[in-house]
Formats: sequence, structure tokens, C-alpha cells
Amino acid sequence: MSFSRLRYYLTSIPTLLWGVRNWPTVIAGLSGLPAASPVVVTLRDGLRFRVRTLLDIWILKETCLDRQYERASTSLEDGWIILDIGAALGDFAIGAASRYPRSQVYAYEPFPASFALLQENLRLNRIQNVQAFPYALGAQAGVQSLRLISPEAAQHTTTADGNAREILQVPGATLDGVFADLRLSHCDYVKMDCEGAEYDILFHTSEATVRQVRHFCLEYHDGVTDFSHHDLVRYFEACGFQVRLTPNPVHRRLGYLYAAMKS
Repeated sequence: MSFSRLRYYLTSIPTLLWGVRNWPTVIAGLSGLPAASPVVVTLRDGLRFRVRTLLDIWILKETCLDRQYERASTSLEDGWIILDIGAALGDFAIGAASRYPRSQVYAYEPFPASFALLQENLRLNRIQNVQAFPYALGAQAGVQSLRLISPEAAQHTTTADGNAREILQVPGATLDGVFADLRLSHCDYVKMDCEGAEYDILFHTSEATVRQVRHFCLEYHDGVTDFSHHDLVRYFEACGFQVRLTPNPVHRRLGYLYAAMKS
């Protein structure tokens, strides 16, 4: 194990121990219940999330406790219009909506079980400024194939993968279509975690729509398609953005890409 990986895991332990209020209940629940029966995690700030596995808790740690998207990009501001593409169980959308109540968040999550969990977590936290949609964003609108790669819900993808254990047909949309349907003239922040679909989404979005966004922060996934994060850097720079990369401390093929529109 590399030093950076070991350091990351070791420094994560205090964050998790301090950030989660009800560890005894969580451990008892996850060790005694099937994956189909979520348990409730209560965070130090009072937010509550139903989770299925320890990976869901790790996602909460990175998004809600570490706030990795904001650390890799810029601080969110109240009153912003925010898109969450790949919303999973609602970790980013609910955290942002709770901290910035005058903002409007639009969350997109295509996996049915995760979308149901997202809706339940919105109700659990009484969040009113998030609209959730069960869509996969991609190169074109219409039905898309969501490939279930592993038992972990956070690793499903619409990109081609010969190792898929199951394929679900889910409704799809394009980023251009989202802007049109929501009648957005601008967007302040787009968060994206799509397990490799970020290339299809962005490379099939018109430059006019891309330039309506002030800030992008996405997790890039190399080795999933023929493209890599270097192609994303060139793409955003050609559209007039400044780009900054934050490599993942554990997985070399992953990292965060922050693109900010030049003023």
C-alpha cells in the first residue's frame, strides 16, 4: 500500500468517528440487516441519511464531511442554481440544499433503488429546495442502458462494459435537454459523478449550454472509455474555462476536475 493511500485511510478514521453521531446503531444495523433494509446514519450537523452499505457511509464521509467537491473546486453560495448529475442517495444535493436554503438544486439519479433512497432522504431531512429526476444523462435523450457492474449501487454506469451482471433500461436526457426543460438561462454549479458517462454527456452538449455554467466539478474516470481526463481538460479550455485537477489519493484512474468560466 502506498504512503498516500495509507495516510488517506488513517486520517479518515477521526473524520468518520467524529462526523457520525450514532455509530452503535449503524454498526448493529448494517451487520444484522440485509442490504435491502437501509439503516439511518445521523451526521454531526444533524442531517440524516438512510444507507445500505459501508460504501454509502464512505460516500457520506467524502461528500458531506470532507466536502470534497467544494474542496476541489470552490465554495457554494446561497441562492445558486445547482445541478447534481449522478445524485446517488442524495449526499451532495441534500448537503448543499441544507446549507444553502435559498439555492435550488436539481438532482438526477437513474438507478431505481438509489432514486428511491434519494427521495426518502429528502423526506427524512425535510428538504424543499431539491427537485429529483430518475434520469440518466447521456449523449441523447430517450431510453438508456444502465449497466449494473457490482453489487454496490454507486458503481453502475451507462458506458459500455462487457462485465455488466445486469442491464436496466432507464429514461435518459441530455444536458441541453435539461437546460431546456428547466428553462435555465444559467447554472452556477454542476456536480457530476457518472462512472465514466461524463465524456458522453459533455462531448455531446452544445458549447452554448456549457458556457451557461459558471462552475463544473466532476469526478473523472479514466480507463472506462477511449477518453481520459486530458480530453476533458482540452474540452473545457476550448470552451473558455480555467481547469484545475485534484488526483484521487487512492485510485490513480480517478480524480476531480474543476472548470471555472473565465471572468
